[in-house]
Amino acid sequence: MNYPPTPPPKGSRDWDSRSSLAGEDDGGNTKLFNIDFSHIELSATDLYDKEKTGDIETLSLEAVYQLLKTDGEGLSNAEAARRLEIFGPNALVSEPPNPIFQFLSFLWNPLSWVMEGAAVVAIALSNGFGKPPDWPDFLGIVLLLLINATIGFLEERSAGNAVKALMDSLAPKAKVRRDGQWKEVESSVLVPGDLVAFKIGDIVPADCRLTEALNVSIDQAALTGESLPVSKKLGDQCFSGSTCKQGEAEGVVIATGQNTFFGRAASLVGTDADEIGHLQQVLANIGLFCMVAIGIFVIAEMIILFGAYHYPYRRGLDDLLVLLIGGIPIAMPTVLSVTLAIGAQQLAKHKAIVTRITAIEELAGVTILCSDKTGTLTTNKLTIDKDLVIIFGSFNAEEVMILAAYASRTENSDAIDTCVVSSVAPGQARAGIEILDFKPFDPVTKRTEATYRELATGKVKRVTKGMTSIIAKLCTRTSSDEIERLEDEVDGFARRGLRALAVAHEDVTGSAPDGPGNGFALIGLLAIFDPPRADTKQTIEDAQALGVKVKMVTGDQLEIAMETGRRLGLGDHMYPSKVIVDGSPEKDGRPISLDELIMQADGFAGVYPEHKYEIVKRIQNQGHLVAMTGDGANDAPALARANVGIAVEGATDAANAAADLVLTEPGLSTIIHAIRGSRIIFQRMRNYAIYACSVTIRIVVGFAFLAFIYQSDFPPFMVLIIAVLNDGSIMTLSADRALPSATPDEWYLPEIFAFAMTYGVYLSLSTLIFVYLVLDTQFFESTFGVPVIEDANDPHLHMILYLQVAIISQALIFVTRSHGWSFLERPSTMLMLAFVAAQVISSLIAAFATMPFTNVAAVSGGWIAIVWVWNIVLYFPMDLVKFATRWTIINPMKARRNAQRALLAAREERRANNRLSTVSSLHESLYAPRMNVFKRAGRRLGLGKGRTLEMSAREQRRFSSMGAARASIVLERAAS
Repeated sequence: MNYPPTPPPKGSRDWDSRSSLAGEDDGGNTKLFNIDFSHIELSATDLYDKEKTGDIETLSLEAVYQLLKTDGEGLSNAEAARRLEIFGPNALVSEPPNPIFQFLSFLWNPLSWVMEGAAVVAIALSNGFGKPPDWPDFLGIVLLLLINATIGFLEERSAGNAVKALMDSLAPKAKVRRDGQWKEVESSVLVPGDLVAFKIGDIVPADCRLTEALNVSIDQAALTGESLPVSKKLGDQCFSGSTCKQGEAEGVVIATGQNTFFGRAASLVGTDADEIGHLQQVLANIGLFCMVAIGIFVIAEMIILFGAYHYPYRRGLDDLLVLLIGGIPIAMPTVLSVTLAIGAQQLAKHKAIVTRITAIEELAGVTILCSDKTGTLTTNKLTIDKDLVIIFGSFNAEEVMILAAYASRTENSDAIDTCVVSSVAPGQARAGIEILDFKPFDPVTKRTEATYRELATGKVKRVTKGMTSIIAKLCTRTSSDEIERLEDEVDGFARRGLRALAVAHEDVTGSAPDGPGNGFALIGLLAIFDPPRADTKQTIEDAQALGVKVKMVTGDQLEIAMETGRRLGLGDHMYPSKVIVDGSPEKDGRPISLDELIMQADGFAGVYPEHKYEIVKRIQNQGHLVAMTGDGANDAPALARANVGIAVEGATDAANAAADLVLTEPGLSTIIHAIRGSRIIFQRMRNYAIYACSVTIRIVVGFAFLAFIYQSDFPPFMVLIIAVLNDGSIMTLSADRALPSATPDEWYLPEIFAFAMTYGVYLSLSTLIFVYLVLDTQFFESTFGVPVIEDANDPHLHMILYLQVAIISQALIFVTRSHGWSFLERPSTMLMLAFVAAQVISSLIAAFATMPFTNVAAVSGGWIAIVWVWNIVLYFPMDLVKFATRWTIINPMKARRNAQRALLAAREERRANNRLSTVSSLHESLYAPRMNVFKRAGRRLGLGKGRTLEMSAREQRRFSSMGAARASIVLERAAS
């Protein structure tokens, strides 16, 4: 390839410290840039300072070479390494989590604060009355906090490393000239001044200025929203992330990473780090329920124990610690994090990489999936429909396709030529002929033409294919009736969304390639379409069976979208994108609201990124969780707005950065696998939430009433042991066996709280009745001959209570994890082993552990057996409690809720809008991405520096109006 003149050695006249270099302004007018090279350093600050260097996008190529201090041989490896240190990697920068902050984040939520407060109470307030600080309880609380934080930290780091490894495996490659030789490297190591090469099908690896362009056409739709590929010539700029659709080119890199066009644009999307996810809102409400329950009984104990019973300060404080330590579900954030982390690794096996871990929970509740057509529902490969070849004249369908292949390029071909050539047998596009002259597709003539010689006969012939109206005008040997038939067939194809390609043929007089022909005759009409993937139809049926409505959202024509919908069984009730802007039409003589139209439609065609954003927002405002697929940088606002943004296989870095889920395989089936997997994960989290809330009610109600009725002072340290054993076994629930639900999941908190209240009260009654039989009757002593216990604060009774509470509380998990009879739904092996191990430990503690410092003493085997039998007998009715709660409380509540939704749709829409708002309440923000507070503290301490980003008005227009609007809002918020 030819390069612009290599800059002369430094010191010659052309390397003066100040030069006037020609370029173009935004309007394409020639402009002189007076550049003082003596004050320019090779850095991002100077290189992109337009006051110093002018606009590097419009400078002459000679000026670009001089500015970047490179030449036609490219950079040396040593110089490239030096510049990599200056400019950084050619990738979107993502801040790696600080491991210290990540660990501390597990100790930073209201549930942990309560436990940390309990630790302070144990060490600082538990003084006086002749007793030392409560060191055992303090150390136990700290140990419990550290165990939970360590488990969560390790699992989250492990999942993060697994995701990072998968993302690294997708790293794009680039062809670069280093030390005078072409080599393939990872795109991330490119630097300004590198010389790169790309051809048809390649992704442009960085922003560059073309130094050689051979019939180049670039698809910039993923960045600028332009629907058609753009022709590029020598000196033009190509954007990183765009796709070469035709030709081959070489260029000099002018910007990499965050300094590229979409690097700056992507940096402005999603920069508000304080947005609250759906799971954080749920966690906040569950935590609030537990803390309110604890607060009520703490206040009640303070009034009764100190007011009525006149407890000493230290004795009453120990009773309060029991409620604080035992009632707080301290493991909840850790268990949910571990569950999501393990789930993320499982989803990765289905080629779905989770970039925002809480998106797994939201994916389980998705009710509407807005899917792109091209490449997701279809193969993104144009194909000739061989069953729809229309014949004119004496040629058959196979001969028409072969002749059309003659008029197609076999190398460096565009999409139309590729699909025509691939419709015939390999090698048949040139078999038995010699191409004498070929005219490639031209935007003006809108056709291709090949003049060829048949090797068998020596005859010269000519064939052309192209736009039907153009070909029809050339066909002087075709009757008007046949032309009318052609037009009718083309109209029929158009109504079905099929592109038509006409083929004509003529004989050439003589043997010269440019000899006159006897006139073209129409020989056939080909139907071109993007065929659906083989598994798409079944996948859509699977999605509908899961309660997920699939809507097609495509930039293609309405007729094409409708035909694809018919072929897939998706439906053809589709609208053009203009209804989103101009308003919806009437239906049955009445105006239909845009929200209603969006919900009823099977899809939308001719859609631009801003339309995607509006569709997602309106569906969300009606109370639905939405998943949206996308692949381009200008899809980023819609992906960020959706509850679950999905970057499809082959998406740009900008789309991947904005998405919550990145697919590494094409097609819709990967998304459906992810939905099923997320619902399994959701069931595990729901089961744990019910269990945790139930244990809270069980502890605070049970031990509070023991204090009220019997003035029992259960040791706080033994509650800590119960919590440690519970948390250790309950962690295995994160990988428990579960079935996905048949409908979208949702956090119906009244259901969780209703189950918690009934389970908690039932278990509390089991303990109170057991204590009544021990203290107020001689039932156990006379029946089983065990030692008599008469004092509510007998160390032996404390141990018996510990064992009874520990066993039945852990057994509750088998009830909460099942929807039917608990003994018929087999748990995972790990959960069963953990439960058995915890019960063995609890029984051994009861049999052998006498601990005077905490007022417990070992009990006889008879009492241990009595406790086991008592718990087994009371276990089985818990399933009946579950069924009764569901039938008498939960089902009526759901029925009333559904009726209210139907009658008060408008109010529910406003409620949903408020609920899904990204503006968080203070309470919810406490459960937000936990590292935010540590990141802000680190920045204030100088541990990190912010970035100043610039985006010109022209670049904002390229990035799309919706993306620019979102960016400006973020910048205004940052400035204020």
